[in-house]
Amino acid sequence: MKIALLGAECTGKTTLAQGLAQQLRQEGKPLTLVPEYLRQWCDVHGRTPRAQEQASIAQAQGALIAQASATDWLVCDTTPLMTAVYSHLYFSDDTLKAPALRAQGQFDLTLLCAPDLPWQADGILRDGPALQTRTDALLRLWLHEHGLPNRVVTGQGPQRLANALAAITASMGGVT
Repeated sequence: MKIALLGAECTGKTTLAQGLAQQLRQEGKPLTLVPEYLRQWCDVHGRTPRAQEQASIAQAQGALIAQASATDWLVCDTTPLMTAVYSHLYFSDDTLKAPALRAQGQFDLTLLCAPDLPWQADGILRDGPALQTRTDALLRLWLHEHGLPNRVVTGQGPQRLANALAAITASMGGVT
């Protein structure tokens, strides 16, 4: 089962990915958690990426996913699609869109984290609620336009995790 978590900034992707990984491992699932490469990149470079750096970030995220794909269960704290969305929003660059959408099709389930959590600044990766709304709208549009099914995850704290677990169960026909 390959699960992708997508969503605008400050929608709880990382927290949800970690919670899902912990819960599914407790259930005995052999699972790999793929972290968000962009976060690591920003920590190393001390800044957000420039336009010419977007493609390598998307490629690195894809490589992390490909390296982990041999496990039975995979939870990805974002995919190259998020880099493509931000490349479009920040730099009006759509060159990453088509390959990112193709790559998104490899997932059994895409969980779209709703922007229903309180927005919080946490350094260089946070641009504000206005961009969060635009990011969410564009992400939903692209997923819809390209027929990529997804389940929206809402709620706070344990309820968000429970909703995500219910979406996983539903996507598997009620069996996990």
